[in-house]
Amino acid sequence: MTVVQARGVRSADTPFEAMTIERREPGPQDVLIDIAYAGICHSDIEHAHSLRGPSMYPLVPGHEIAGLVRVVGAEVTRFAPGDRVGVGNMVGSCRCCDHCKAGLEQYCTGKRVLTYNSLGEDGQPTYGGYSQQIVVDERFVVRIPPGIPLQKAAPLLCAGITLYSPLRHWRAGSGRRVAVIGLGGLGHMGVQMARAMGCQVTVLELDPAKREDALRLGAQDFQVAGPQVFKDLACRFDLVISTVPARLDFEVCLGLLDLDGTLVQLAAPKEPLSIPATALLMNRRSVAGTRSGGLAETQEMLDFCATHGIGAEVEVIHADAIDDAYRRLEAGDVRFRFVIDNSTL
Repeated sequence: MTVVQARGVRSADTPFEAMTIERREPGPQDVLIDIAYAGICHSDIEHAHSLRGPSMYPLVPGHEIAGLVRVVGAEVTRFAPGDRVGVGNMVGSCRCCDHCKAGLEQYCTGKRVLTYNSLGEDGQPTYGGYSQQIVVDERFVVRIPPGIPLQKAAPLLCAGITLYSPLRHWRAGSGRRVAVIGLGGLGHMGVQMARAMGCQVTVLELDPAKREDALRLGAQDFQVAGPQVFKDLACRFDLVISTVPARLDFEVCLGLLDLDGTLVQLAAPKEPLSIPATALLMNRRSVAGTRSGGLAETQEMLDFCATHGIGAEVEVIHADAIDDAYRRLEAGDVRFRFVIDNSTL
């Protein structure tokens, strides 16, 4: 075991503190990564404060990891020391169920191992990217193309793939009309990707101050969400992607969809969804959910972003500022993703 520096919490109501954690020695198929940057995802807050059920403490969050390979195991074939790599929210799966064999590890029906707050194959808790190093099976490591700065690449490992996967699955492409609800850490990635795919992109937002950013990032239209706007945009879109955790009025949102349109809900509101059947019957509409993306799709997403000059817009912070970043993120005070400079650990 190797001892490394990290930042974590010891309970749901304690602040972040410097601590040491143990990383296993790299096995034959493992990659040891020096973490340069770790993005802060809203789910980090939920796990840190046990808002998704009891977490395992001490907890070291972080599943938006970008860094450099330091050591590779004897059987590793895909990576070499010095390579620029990333790790998302999975570090293991059963690899034998139908979903894993199809490259859909995010839907593994066996044992899916999350990057943190999970139990690894050795039965020990996993610790995430708010740390100096991580050891990961090479099959759950992706290559970061040279065109993407590491700090801008880190959020792509969660926010990026979470938007890319539904855009690809629901056939976003030339001429398709896409609405993104919410221009935050997720939404600002969706706008850039949908535009690069050739879609006609509209942003629906409560905050009118975000208009300039939306248009700069590639949206052709920006609308301040409200009853009259939703009425004016009725039957206008092929795909609507909601990135907001607040409970939506699904009857109103479904009204945005044209024939065979789909509303994809990414966030998980605390309250159960309420969907009027009549809103679905009109125009043969659908409501769907999605969970991140598999490893092959994540690599495809990174290559796509490099080709089109897409990266997360980030505010890089010192490790001492994590608690403040959490407070600001909950208040919506970030454009558009916090990223920890791990050299400050």
